This record gives sequence, C-alpha cells and structure tokens, in this order.
Amino acid sequence: MAIELSKLRPHPHNSVELEQYATEGDLAAFWILAIDQLDNLENKTVVDLGAGNGILGLGTAYLGAKEVYLIEADEEACVVSRKNSEKIIQQFNTQITTINALIGAQEIEVPSQTDIVVMNPPWGFQTERADRPLLELAFSLDAISIYVLHSAKAKHIEAMAKDFGYEAEVIFETNFRLPPMYSHHTKKKSTTDARCWRFHKPGDKKIIESE
Repeated sequence: MAIELSKLRPHPHNSVELEQYATEGDLAAFWILAIDQLDNLENKTVVDLGAGNGILGLGTAYLGAKEVYLIEADEEACVVSRKNSEKIIQQFNTQITTINALIGAQEIEVPSQTDIVVMNPPWGFQTERADRPLLELAFSLDAISIYVLHSAKAKHIEAMAKDFGYEAEVIFETNFRLPPMYSHHTKKKSTTDARCWRFHKPGDKKIIESE
C-alpha cells in the first residue's frame, strides 16, 4: 500500500497559511493499517478533513471503505485529489467525493452518518489556532472514531475532544518530516515530533496500556 500511495500525484503545496505539509506514503500506509486494525474500514464512511492530495482518505479505499469524502480548501489540491480519485475508483468499489471548501468559513455538506474521520490538520505554527475549525467540525460529526495527526506538543486537542464527549488514546508517535517547500525554510530537511490520537466514545478504548 505504501508504494501505491507514494505513486499518487503529490500535493501542490502552494499555501504557507494553510500549512500544507503532506503525509508521506509510508506514514499514510502505516496509519491506515492501524485504523483498519482498530476500527475495521470495510464498508465504512470516511471523512478526510484538510485532505490535500487525498492520500489518507483514498488509502482507506484499499481496505474496503464504502464512501470517502475529501474536504480541502486549496483549489489546486482538489484538482489533484480528483485526479488521484479517478485512479482509485478504477481499482475499488468506493464512492469518492472531493469538496473544495474552507472549513469554518463555508457550509459543508457531509454525510449524515460518518463512521471515521481522519486528518493531518494545520498545526498552527504559521497561523495560530488554524487547526480549530477542522477539529470542531470533526468532533461535531458524531463519528465512531476520529484520528488526528498533530504536533506531539499539542495540549488543547484532548480538552476539545472532552468538551464534545470524546475520550482519547495515543495510537503512535513518529518523527514527521518537514521538507523545505517554502521560502522561509532555511534547512534542507527537518523533522518534528508528531503524535496520532484516536478519539472515541466512552467505553470504546482499543489500546491496552502495558503496566
């Protein structure tokens, strides 16, 4: 799966304000396999917020997702995700919808029953609180599970989840690569500590912590 996801058309990375740091194929595949192990993607409806080129949402089709909604603010990224969707639709029996909309500023039609939300939102390094509209939408969808990749230093996400009636567990931690895509970057390559959370309804914890 990692190889196939890496073959998708890449994110155009045009906006510093949107903090468009793409999820690489290896990480996306690892993450999606973890989601399937914990929540079984077969016949599920998946919403990918801040979808970029669609790599996360489209990846769920490989493991049987029934419907995938890719929601992205950048128009060019939506063009790319639609192109990538065409390739996936040819391989799998998945209904895929790309929605070009700025979350928090535009009304968005999402499915009445969302099973799983997945997202690598802007982390707020360039624009403070840039992640809030995406998180608020995710928690308002009443999904079974919400998967969020964010800075390991982020302290506000679990508090927000609790306000919406969700509990949290950490799925994995990783070094997230930040390639030098924008003019303000001075290093050829850098990494930052990232954490993937699974937010779930009370009593649906899946990770057993070792004593």
